[in-house]
Amino acid sequence: MKRRVVITGMGAITPLGNSAEDTWAAALRGTCGIGPITRYDASAQRVHLAAEVKDWSAADALGAQESKHLARFTQLALAAAREAVEASGLDLDAVDRTRAGVSVSSGIGGVEETENQQTRCLARGFDRCSPFYIPMGISNMAAGNIAIAFGLQGMCTCPVAACAGGSNAVGDAFRHIRDGYAEVMVAGGTEAAITPLSVGGFTTMRALHVGDDPSCASIPFDARRSGFVMGEGAGMLVLEELEHARARGAGIIAEVAGYGVTCDAHHITSPAPQGEGGARAMAQALDDAGVTPDQVDYINAHGTSTSLNDSCETAAIKTLFGPRAYEIAVSSTKSMTGHLLGAAGAVEAVLCAQALRDGAVPPTINYREADPACDLDYVTEGARRMPVRYALSNSLGFGGHNACLLFKKWEG
Repeated sequence: MKRRVVITGMGAITPLGNSAEDTWAAALRGTCGIGPITRYDASAQRVHLAAEVKDWSAADALGAQESKHLARFTQLALAAAREAVEASGLDLDAVDRTRAGVSVSSGIGGVEETENQQTRCLARGFDRCSPFYIPMGISNMAAGNIAIAFGLQGMCTCPVAACAGGSNAVGDAFRHIRDGYAEVMVAGGTEAAITPLSVGGFTTMRALHVGDDPSCASIPFDARRSGFVMGEGAGMLVLEELEHARARGAGIIAEVAGYGVTCDAHHITSPAPQGEGGARAMAQALDDAGVTPDQVDYINAHGTSTSLNDSCETAAIKTLFGPRAYEIAVSSTKSMTGHLLGAAGAVEAVLCAQALRDGAVPPTINYREADPACDLDYVTEGARRMPVRYALSNSLGFGGHNACLLFKKWEG
């Protein structure tokens, strides 16, 4: 028998706010988290906008000594995990830590450390590389440091699946609990890739928007869209087996009901025609939960603001849902957060859980011009108050990765 899995704690540090609740409040207001790049001098590059975390200090959040030898992606992850664990009310001394684990994705990991050390070593010699470079830079270190911080001795893993990784991390943790291998998992994603090399790499492959107006930079489903905006941040959830949560009187936010994961096996960057792989991932998530398409109320779309992604994802939704696709509220919160790469699916999972809890759907902001290829019920006129019982969250990644999570409103 499949065990039920619920969300009992959440944490987030995003371009919209430095906590899960601040992020949610800003999303409902339709706040744009995009602005000029301040992480480095981008004047010599074509891209000048990004969605940065604002007014946040790792030293203040984690302590100067503890944060000193952690890369930024790990700092963000550890701070968001602390918020999630605290919010969950878990007494870790009462938990079997061998059955509590971590699943945290990062698409690029410590790329900033790689760039810094390359510059240093070209000047000084490569035997002068920092001894902390490897344990700071490798992508699994966010997961590893969270496990160390909380003494979680079960599975500790880092799914790396480009922009689908955050959803993979949550989905893999969900299955790990559901199938009987753990009672508790800290799951999510983190990214801090607003760096010259990362931005330059995405720019030359023509993936990023190159204008200077934040109000028309990340505009999913809009006919004017011309690329995504790089974002940074972290989203974390505490997942628990239902009876474990009930036994300790935990406050339950929402239920994770299903998970689907597929591969297009089509192209290194372009989605399969008509979003075929994404449609199968959504179908798997529904089948996993025993839910029919007519029960879904809201879809948090991958919605990157690139021409192919938005049209193919729209086609995938129509393939699966048929005529009812036009009755489902759809929004892309990347219009506000930018694209957080390996953290995107995790932050969007936090937002979906809050939408279920509060009966409100966040908007796709700055939408102006309809595209005939993108013709669904996109939530564009501010947040929409509506009952939401089931919400889907889609994540698609370079390499053909597709991941879909299905969340259910907690009804006791």
